[in-house]
Amino acid sequence: MMKQKEIPYINPADCAGCSVCVENCPMGCLRIEDPAYHGDIHTKAVLDESGCIGCGFCAKVCPIRAITMDRGKGSVKRFINTAADRTSSGRISRHFSGWKFSRFKGAWEGSCGTKLEGSIHMDEQWSLKKVYCRGFQSVMKVGMYVLPWRVPKLLKGPGAVKRLPEAIRKKGFQKPLIVTDSQLLKQLHLLDDLLKAMEQAGLSYAAYDRVAPNPTDLNVEEGVAIYKENGCDCMIAFGGGSPMDCAKGIGARITRPGKSVRQLQGLFRVLLPIPVIFAVPTTAGTGSETTIAAVITESATHHKASMNDLCLMPKYAVLDPELTVDLPPHVTATTGMDALCHAVEAYTNHTYNSALEKKMCRKAVKLIYDNLPVIYRDGSNLKAREHMQKAAFYAGRAFTRGSVGYVHAIGHTLGGLYGTPHGLAMSILLPHVMRAYGEAAQERLAELCDVCGIKTVDDSVRAKAESFIRWIEDLKEEMQIPVYPEMILEKDVDQIVEWAEKEGNPLYPTPQIWRKKEFREFILSVTPRFGES
Repeated sequence: MMKQKEIPYINPADCAGCSVCVENCPMGCLRIEDPAYHGDIHTKAVLDESGCIGCGFCAKVCPIRAITMDRGKGSVKRFINTAADRTSSGRISRHFSGWKFSRFKGAWEGSCGTKLEGSIHMDEQWSLKKVYCRGFQSVMKVGMYVLPWRVPKLLKGPGAVKRLPEAIRKKGFQKPLIVTDSQLLKQLHLLDDLLKAMEQAGLSYAAYDRVAPNPTDLNVEEGVAIYKENGCDCMIAFGGGSPMDCAKGIGARITRPGKSVRQLQGLFRVLLPIPVIFAVPTTAGTGSETTIAAVITESATHHKASMNDLCLMPKYAVLDPELTVDLPPHVTATTGMDALCHAVEAYTNHTYNSALEKKMCRKAVKLIYDNLPVIYRDGSNLKAREHMQKAAFYAGRAFTRGSVGYVHAIGHTLGGLYGTPHGLAMSILLPHVMRAYGEAAQERLAELCDVCGIKTVDDSVRAKAESFIRWIEDLKEEMQIPVYPEMILEKDVDQIVEWAEKEGNPLYPTPQIWRKKEFREFILSVTPRFGES
């Protein structure tokens, strides 16, 4: 018996209209449908079956797995996987060749009288959840092309921080607020060269050095008070991601005095220009010197959430590798893994990226592959330190547009609930989440494997993706980073799931959309001790 030809089935509930399948079809039998009205951005890919040879290229390259290969038009799978139309009455119903799904009946009914009972009702609701998330992301994708993206102006190289005060003075500023933490200021004395240069330049300043490892809304309010009391006109954010996020939060509250930190968290809720920030990173990981995000923890609830607004991006960044030379190996490791997480998540998300972000992700991953093990073993290697600063900068700029994913959505909950350092949480979770995405992330992970030149058992996408994840795991082991997030308490799982799902959906364009059910399954899979009794 002759094998029936398989043809692509394009699930309209999942298709984002990205045109990747159209560009890769060798026969030219795919196209993006015409918009239904002016400004319609919900167009989908459509197939001309007469020209299709059933090669399956479109299904292989679809970034969100919206295309499957199917034998003929009569498959019930076509109808079950198709999103329903919502009518003005709220009833959801869709007809296809005599088949009809009714939300109220919870079953598929065919013209022959057949009924398909079971979990179809829940699948339909899940399909609508994915439609909402992917639809939101499609709108965001369009918006990304009209937003005024920029990159902070750089002052870089060994000793660059000593040149900062003169640069500030030439810009017309007279009194910056230095936002940092007490360990950097009073114990490690990392600000000594900067403060001496400020004195020589005749530049006065005020300082706020009480920033917590996970900055809080109380830190922000204290900083706002000092800024106003001392008549400051700009800020120097000196340190890792915590002082930078705190400085951004201070700036947002100064610009929006009538709104609390909680009211400013979310997407584009600041909008107005904040005081100019000169960012001086002392780690090579967070990339906060080039991002539009400020992650702040609410002291009362321990809920960690992010402000996201273009106006929060620092205007200037100082990349001085001498400031990172004395970092302890563990901090070097976790901050470097944080940069890797930014690059990998932004690259596997891909939806919001332009060619620039993709290029920056690849550059960042390669720099980290070549240099993070070097500086972990020998922190005094100034050239490798400089390369890692570049990697963090590239990765930070990439995820500023490309977005992070569920590694960060879950990791932020660990910082809020347990005070887990951000880089440590990202380091632990990264390989687990990438493996949990399965085939949905494998193609892009395989590309990163090729970028790094990692050897694989064969040339298949699956083997390359697995080799890349294994490299991350091996690097974690070498740098003595824990395998599992053992800080998680079983009583907190519900809270972690709720916060992570709320942060991740619908904004993060992850390879897969997870519901609370999938988040819970993932958390339990990385906390095996909960099953011990």
